[in-house]
Amino acid sequence: MPELTPVHSTAQKLGAEALGTFWLVLGGCGTAIFAGEYVGFVGVALAFGLTVLTGAYAFGPVSGGHFNPAVSVGLAVARRFAWKELPGYVVAQLIGATIAGAVLLLIASGVSGFTTADGFATNGYGDHSPAGYNLTSVIVAEVLLTAFFLFVILGASAKRAAVGFSGLVIGLALTLIHLISIPISNTSVNPARSLGVAWFAGAEPLSQVWVFILAPLIGAAIAGFSYAFLLGDDD
Repeated sequence: MPELTPVHSTAQKLGAEALGTFWLVLGGCGTAIFAGEYVGFVGVALAFGLTVLTGAYAFGPVSGGHFNPAVSVGLAVARRFAWKELPGYVVAQLIGATIAGAVLLLIASGVSGFTTADGFATNGYGDHSPAGYNLTSVIVAEVLLTAFFLFVILGASAKRAAVGFSGLVIGLALTLIHLISIPISNTSVNPARSLGVAWFAGAEPLSQVWVFILAPLIGAAIAGFSYAFLLGDDD
């Protein structure tokens, strides 16, 4: 008998998205908060890449493994994902990221002298950029890198792509993106990742988080609109 493709319920898909986004924020931001001084930018970049890689194989078969509102928007614009599912995915991703941020705060508060004023893995520009990059630099980097992240995702998940390697390729792409942009903005390319920790870091990170919502969404939409024109339809 032919093997049947499993059909997952909406609740299962949203649960997988929440868990995957929780894992991304816990692993990536957690590494930055707890081990950043030991592993450096390279270690943090690898942590984000590894969370996406492992999450894609663990939860991707259920939900598609977006773990990022910008990815969901880009896939919807490219007609790889149903618009009607977008609101539920975004809410699930924000819930997963926020719970992860709360867990990180709980753990981090267990050491004497902890303060979120040290950054708490938040994104920022100007004085809140790791290397002091201004708003323009941060917007350009976030839009461009999110667009290329979507190009990689769309290409790696296309029917013509090598089967079974998409999670590895996407994880490596996110690692590269972090290697480029941690000094610029502390790397977002993911509104849920940014909001998940910004909620708990005080007024300044929250006042700048709009950039890390808007710029990734713009970059994702650009890639979604232009992918088929530039690289061909996914026949």
